[in-house]
Amino acid sequence: MKNVERMDPYRVRLPKTGGMRVDGIVYADERMMQDIQKDESLQQVRNVAHLPGIVGASIAMPDIHWGYGFPIGGVAAMDAEAGVVSPGGVGYDINCGVRLLRSTLVRDEIAPHLDAIVTEMYRNVPTGVGAHRQDLRMSRADLRRVLEKGAAWAVSQGLGRTEDLETVEERGCIAGADPDLVSDRAQERGHTQLGTLGSGNHFAELQYVAEVFDERIAAGFGLFKDQVTMMIHSGSRGLGHQVCTDHLRVMGEASRKYGISLPDRQLACAPVTSPEGRSYLAAMAAAANFAFANRQVMAHWIRESLGAALGIAPDRTGVSVVYDVCHNIAKFETFVVDGNPRRVCVHRKGATRAYAPGHPGTPPPYREFGQPVLIPGDMGRYSYVMAGTQTAMDDTFGSACHGAGRLMSRSQAKRSVKGRSLIKEMRDRGVHVMAAGMATVAEEMPEAYKDVADVVNVVHGAGVAVKVAQLRPLGVIKG
Repeated sequence: MKNVERMDPYRVRLPKTGGMRVDGIVYADERMMQDIQKDESLQQVRNVAHLPGIVGASIAMPDIHWGYGFPIGGVAAMDAEAGVVSPGGVGYDINCGVRLLRSTLVRDEIAPHLDAIVTEMYRNVPTGVGAHRQDLRMSRADLRRVLEKGAAWAVSQGLGRTEDLETVEERGCIAGADPDLVSDRAQERGHTQLGTLGSGNHFAELQYVAEVFDERIAAGFGLFKDQVTMMIHSGSRGLGHQVCTDHLRVMGEASRKYGISLPDRQLACAPVTSPEGRSYLAAMAAAANFAFANRQVMAHWIRESLGAALGIAPDRTGVSVVYDVCHNIAKFETFVVDGNPRRVCVHRKGATRAYAPGHPGTPPPYREFGQPVLIPGDMGRYSYVMAGTQTAMDDTFGSACHGAGRLMSRSQAKRSVKGRSLIKEMRDRGVHVMAAGMATVAEEMPEAYKDVADVVNVVHGAGVAVKVAQLRPLGVIKG
């Protein structure tokens, strides 16, 4: 491979050349690199390395694939004073993320009720484009409070419990949000979308703990073998997409205004301290708070769904939040760089925070173990729970992978599935699938993704996060 140097079994370096300000570092084994080179994502890692104020390296996780400007799976830390912020480094689905719920139920208890549970989840959580519940009506003032308060707004409306917030990244609210910087069009798009899953790769999944790799940490996270869990993957919906669209227009002009030379116009950016940079960060925080509230509302309805299907009160299911993590975000955080604390704006696009044991940003219940790192796979195989480490703090700005990473484009997946009954195939594998449209199921078929176990093994082998438990699907609802 040209201009690629292997550092160890889990990492390669893309040496600094031309206008690159730092090296690129990609977490991948030799076999993964064969697939990664099939798209332009390595060039995108190099392109990000050109941005002013980038610190350390332009980093990519093993689930890397091509994205808008930045690769998906990318991590870039920009100096908080001299660096830039780029909407392309966050993506259109601002604060797309994952919430994991645990229960006190075990797999055998719910086995006779699987169809009923999945049906209740599908009935209660709107899926697909345009779907929403009539009983959640928000005034314009309500939406403003959602953008300011995030998940806490939902809890204040009875859509969850106060303790749900204790194990959500940033307690479900990014500071500095300014609803006045979210356009009328963005607010219009988000007005009926709170508590909705959306389409594409978003899902809500009923699962069980199939394997425990680290008994001590699993117990610390409240997880045990055969336990029933639920995972939600969704983001800021049309509101976040519109915020990104609106501010990309501004950033294109800002890049020229501040004389920033870009190898790709999709990296449009502005200095973090500029009016344009500050405006984007405040609007992005508002969209991120919408996403936290969105997952909070859906979690509440899934808790109710489980109780309704089993004919018991929701409280008797013992459903509580393991963790909720962003994987499309830019945040100010502090890391030790060259022996000194340095405040940076970390762009994580398709990457998950992975804070170490003892870090004040790790929620108190987990501070002994490290922050839970939630890694969803595809709907036919498995997902993983990992824990953050000191190596992540030292090498990756406290970041790890976020999922499996696509192998096929959506159109390729749909072409390859013709003539097959995916719903029946999934049921034969023990997974009950309900979806608003079969096109989405085809796009998201298991073969369209890398085996997430390979991705997780690289991250574990590199010491960025440690494997805690594997979760297998029992039922999935999709848009």
